[in-house]
Amino acid sequence: MLASVDWHVVWVRVAHPDHAFFIALTRTVYIAVIAQIMGVILGLLAALMRMSKLRILRVLSGIYVWIFRGTPLLVQIFFVYLASNQLLGFTLIPNSLNGGFFKLDGAIFAGILALGVNEGAYMREIVRAGIDSIDKGQMEAATSLGMRYGLAMRRIVLPQAARVIIPPLGNEFNNMLKNTSLLFTIGVYEMFADAEIGYSNSFQPTEYFLGVAFWYLVLTTVWTFIQAGIERKLAASERGEELSFRERWQAAWNPARGGIFMRSPSR
Repeated sequence: MLASVDWHVVWVRVAHPDHAFFIALTRTVYIAVIAQIMGVILGLLAALMRMSKLRILRVLSGIYVWIFRGTPLLVQIFFVYLASNQLLGFTLIPNSLNGGFFKLDGAIFAGILALGVNEGAYMREIVRAGIDSIDKGQMEAATSLGMRYGLAMRRIVLPQAARVIIPPLGNEFNNMLKNTSLLFTIGVYEMFADAEIGYSNSFQPTEYFLGVAFWYLVLTTVWTFIQAGIERKLAASERGEELSFRERWQAAWNPARGGIFMRSPSR
């Protein structure tokens, strides 16, 4: 019953989180960001391999997607953290990673790697669909003008494909924020781990998990607004940017501009 919930504890977790929680929150965000960037890069490479004329590259791209979309993410996380060093015969996952100006725990590094590689398998299909949505005549026109394939892809195809790629990419990042909670299982101190430790010490699961659910909702809601803003910008640049209220007011008093309520699309 709701009466049995200690709402004071929930309020403290929501409105007055401690320093340890903010460390966990920060870690959740930067793990998600780095893993998503890695996933986008791997997805782009895998998509280009899938479109290659070389059969071996197409096969490797297909195997990559088959493995990482066909096995549970939790299994992949444990495999990277616990089994990759033994399988490869060298230390892929160190106890800690020292980059000079930063130091990263081995479990965090393994978690980022597992999340990023898994995400790349999903991003491959998103990137491929975005590239396929662009008229092939544009690539043919670019190559006929002397552009190399790679240059035409970077300057002509990918900028246009980005309009198709960004909406599902935003949804993937939303999922990534939530998937970071799985890293608790290998000892990464992120938001879910903070709630689990608090619950273990107080035996108040409802209060602590309500609190962490609230903060996951905050992160995903903030990102939803950011994503919506990006999509509006892309849509505006595609159809022609709308005039501001001040420009509309000036146009109303200027006969030469009266009736013009949209800027022409930039060429």
